[in-house]
Amino acid sequence: MGIVLPVVKGDFILIDYTTKIKETGEVFDTTSIEEAKKGGVYKEGSRYEPMLVVVGEGWVLKSLDDSLVGLEVGKESTIEIPPNQGFGERDASKIRMIPITRFRKQGGGQIYPGMQIEVDNKPAVIRAVGGGRVQVDFNPPLAGKTLVYSVVVKGVFTEDLEKTKALVHRRMPGPTVEKFKLGLSRNEVTIEVPEEAFNLEGVQLAMRGLASDLQRLLSAVEKVTFVEIFVKEKQVPSPSSPSPAPGAG
Repeated sequence: MGIVLPVVKGDFILIDYTTKIKETGEVFDTTSIEEAKKGGVYKEGSRYEPMLVVVGEGWVLKSLDDSLVGLEVGKESTIEIPPNQGFGERDASKIRMIPITRFRKQGGGQIYPGMQIEVDNKPAVIRAVGGGRVQVDFNPPLAGKTLVYSVVVKGVFTEDLEKTKALVHRRMPGPTVEKFKLGLSRNEVTIEVPEEAFNLEGVQLAMRGLASDLQRLLSAVEKVTFVEIFVKEKQVPSPSSPSPAPGAG
């Protein structure tokens, strides 16, 4: 890393960001653990660290993705996304009144405003309860909201090995990227998978996704090989029995 040129489409970049809802000042999303705790959105077990984005790949909201082009490394930028470029305007036709008896028949328990539910396999939010009816909102939670991103590009990856490590870190669960041994030839990437990752949930799907990323994003890569190595555990000799004392017996 270390490039100071403005970001262009196709760049592998690391970004730190915090997203707030302009109308309320609430934190919606962030890569900072401090901001997450301060904004009340901290989730135990989540990764709070700079995020890898390949510009133009659609890994973030399209309007944000487009706005990353031209940013400079190390310079904080504010990007404002209006509703029509974010999650859309609120649609009054997506708000319905449903008899509360329907929820009681389904055994849904207590119903309250702000509760997130599914109705007819569609996500929704309860806005109000009263008079035997429930007001259910099928608009996306951020519909009608203006999003304000504070973004800092922390660095740009330029070497294929750096890019490969970043993609491994993004895709693979469990062990740190340093535990994956990587080999790059002209058109092949070999990845030695640490034994502790073999049985992790979703690891096979992650490997397929990683292989697809590498072949699509690194133009020279035609073949991706994953190597699983099982190492025999060393047998620890049991302590030998003490020798009988001279003259014993």
